[in-house]
Amino acid sequence: MSYDIYLTDPVTGETLELDSEHYMAGGTYAIGGTTRMALNVTYNYAPHFYRVFDRDISNSQTGGIRSIYGLTGAQSLPLLDKAIAALGDDIDEDYWSPTEGNAKRALLQLRAFATMRPDGIWRGD
Repeated sequence: MSYDIYLTDPVTGETLELDSEHYMAGGTYAIGGTTRMALNVTYNYAPHFYRVFDRDISNSQTGGIRSIYGLTGAQSLPLLDKAIAALGDDIDEDYWSPTEGNAKRALLQLRAFATMRPDGIWRGD
């Protein structure tokens, strides 16, 4: 199981696209890259996400990574920065391993999207 997280156009709701391919990868990835601002993130990291994201955010019933859903990229940056700072750097080459470093890598990729399109709206699941 996994989260499918998208940065979407605030008017059309369509997943935003970049001018050139990126190679950010999660549980799935596009060979040759993709222009879509989307990331698949394993649920294996959920315990870390629930720990580092505030659960009492007014737009979120469930907390965790879903705390950014409905926010703009710009609005999500402080939440992502706080979560990233709270996670360790223990990256495992096995993507599925639920280390803090692997969870952090996923958040860093989402942060990159938010920086590129601060007007986009996060959607997911």
